Amino acid sequence: MSITVGLISLGCAKNLIDSEVMLGHLAQAGMALTPDPELADVLIVNTCSFIDIAKQESIDAVFGAVKDRSADPDRARQKIIVAGCLSQRFAKELPGIMPEVDAFIGIDQLPKIAPIIHNLLGTKNAPVLTKSEGPAATDDPRDYVTLKPQFVPDYTTPRFRLTPDHFAYVKIAEGCNHTCSFCVIPQIRGRHRSRSQDSVVREVEALVTSGVREINLISQDTTYFGMDQWTVGRPKPSSPVDSSKGESLSTLLRAINQIPGEFWVRLLYTHPAHWSDELIETIAACDKVAKYVDIPLQHISERMLTAMQRVTSGASIRDLLRRMRAGIPGLGIRTTFIVGFPGETEADFQELLDFMEDFRFERAGVFQYSKEEGTRAYQMAGHLHHMTRRSRWSRAMATLQRIAGETNQAQVGKSVRVLVESPGIARTAWDAPEIDGSVHVDEALPVGQFATLTIGAWSGYDLIAAH
Repeated sequence: MSITVGLISLGCAKNLIDSEVMLGHLAQAGMALTPDPELADVLIVNTCSFIDIAKQESIDAVFGAVKDRSADPDRARQKIIVAGCLSQRFAKELPGIMPEVDAFIGIDQLPKIAPIIHNLLGTKNAPVLTKSEGPAATDDPRDYVTLKPQFVPDYTTPRFRLTPDHFAYVKIAEGCNHTCSFCVIPQIRGRHRSRSQDSVVREVEALVTSGVREINLISQDTTYFGMDQWTVGRPKPSSPVDSSKGESLSTLLRAINQIPGEFWVRLLYTHPAHWSDELIETIAACDKVAKYVDIPLQHISERMLTAMQRVTSGASIRDLLRRMRAGIPGLGIRTTFIVGFPGETEADFQELLDFMEDFRFERAGVFQYSKEEGTRAYQMAGHLHHMTRRSRWSRAMATLQRIAGETNQAQVGKSVRVLVESPGIARTAWDAPEIDGSVHVDEALPVGQFATLTIGAWSGYDLIAAH
């Protein structure tokens, strides 16, 4: 029996890797993959549920798939599987809310997706799922979600990449040990668990050999890499890294920097609590490490950082940023902030605006606080009116947009190295795929290759190369 599987992937790059892992296992099992849901015997919706907007997008996608199946007699026998964060987060509730869905799977079921599909379709001689691989969150036979997930990919994990040939994401760890009061990720993804450095380096080597020119290292907490595996003196979440005790992000970057080939490696999702002078020195010393750091700060007000349980202080953040600027020439810093958190005063918000003006981040974004059930912040007093949250978001974005324009103006006349993304479009070392700006270049430049050019002008968040 030939089985054709379709997949809808939602959410962040970390979720995208989960989709790639599922597709890799399906391809290994001999199943056909299709981008057309109408042709699929099984349709997987890999969901996100980090904030309300993402959760609603996921719910709409699931019910849209159910509706499309009902409207097409040729799809009557199609099976629909809900995977990812929505399924993991609401494992107990979803079977009752979505009776039309045929199966719910979580993080630990990613490598078991092929036998789950065989069992759903009643394939002859289908692999048998043991009790530990079956229902855990509820007694519903459609529920395959196991609570407190343990899975983390390895370099041997089958993977069918969905990114362009020239860049890839590499997940170096899974889960998170922080207890930020606004965040549900630890509940969904479990405790932090790092891959071994050897595993990551082998994967990067294979990707570079295949022609990848940009490696984006990701996890929920990239700077905590390796620290959970130290057998002596394991640091608390608020402690900086000392790689003399074991593998760390610094040792990993130095190892990746030794891999032959022309590429750069980019750091995403670093936490300010785990930065050290050693990591700053490593980034400065490694020529293949892009001088770009993604470091979500969320706020700068001492009151807000405490309420958010960020295990950092305003003073430590300012000191860290100054050390990063001084220690890494040409550094571009990306960050994100949350406005409208419960109890945020106008004075707290003004301090954040002043902070933006003082440090003038090369790349930055702002989110309105999202009230998420199951978080500590959900129960807090002092939730702000939605119009107040929206107004502060607008004011913060206006500040960041003005700074972005001034930053771009300062790039005019400079020579920069870019990676060509598509015909006529490239990215600098300061531009991560899909979240930052781009450079408009000559369409004759080959896609997936590096080029050095001069910036002639800018428009919005984008630069324009001189011709």
